[in-house]
Amino acid sequence: MSHKAGFVSIIGKPNAGKSTLMNALVGEKMSIITPKAQTTRHRIIGIVNEEDYQIVFSDTPGIIKPNYSLQESMMSFVQGSIIDADVILFVTDIHERYDEEDVLEKLRNTKSPVAVLINKVDKSSEEEVKEKAAYWKEKINPDVVFALSALHKYNVDGVMAYIKEKMPVHPPYYEKDELTDKSVRFFVSEMIREKIFKLYDKEIPYSTEVVVTSYKEEGRITKIAAEIIVERDSQKNIIIGTAGAMIKKVGTYARQDIEEFIDGKVFLELFVKVLPDWRSKKNYLKRFGYED
Repeated sequence: MSHKAGFVSIIGKPNAGKSTLMNALVGEKMSIITPKAQTTRHRIIGIVNEEDYQIVFSDTPGIIKPNYSLQESMMSFVQGSIIDADVILFVTDIHERYDEEDVLEKLRNTKSPVAVLINKVDKSSEEEVKEKAAYWKEKINPDVVFALSALHKYNVDGVMAYIKEKMPVHPPYYEKDELTDKSVRFFVSEMIREKIFKLYDKEIPYSTEVVVTSYKEEGRITKIAAEIIVERDSQKNIIIGTAGAMIKKVGTYARQDIEEFIDGKVFLELFVKVLPDWRSKKNYLKRFGYED
């Protein structure tokens, strides 16, 4: 039997449901999911392995018009994922407006099959779904249009069947026991960052980065130290909170998720560090993995 393997890129605007879909397709919590936009900053790979196929999924940052260097780097991940995909899943919220013409132009001209996934159809009528499907067929002429609810896993199996059908015959790109190309440290930092998105308001989550500075397995406990990077002293004070209450809460919730992820006990230390305007400085972006 021929083995199939290929790359599937999941793209769309912030909050369209890309990460929820990725997790439903891969079956693991690969991408952090929060109600805030721009949660995913990196291109996160999740690998599905079966005896006769390997599908490499890429969850990408939400498509936006970049305002500073970090966002420019995020958008370069999106552009790259369109170029090297065997299948493109274009996820769009049933109710969203779309005016990013540069991305639509790339989707119209790509040689890869494009599937438009109209997400969150559980929040709409059958008539709205038909209208939106007709709109996208006219706008970019995709290979196929799916109506789905990633959150409730409605029609996710249909999307998966379509992907398998479109995968080229190819040997596996990764070892068959691999789930992702990211390290445990990367996922630990994402879990901490997820808690920051859930616990803080306004600009704070978007001004922060998390760097795991130490990861040591000592007997039955894993000792982890991480820095929460912010841009201003005032943000540092907000992250820490009165008498350290807020950062303690971040640590407690993050530790619980990390323990579940690595299936072991964790001692987690968090520190806050100020790096002025890090989101606009190439040397910091390179250090944090946003630049080649």
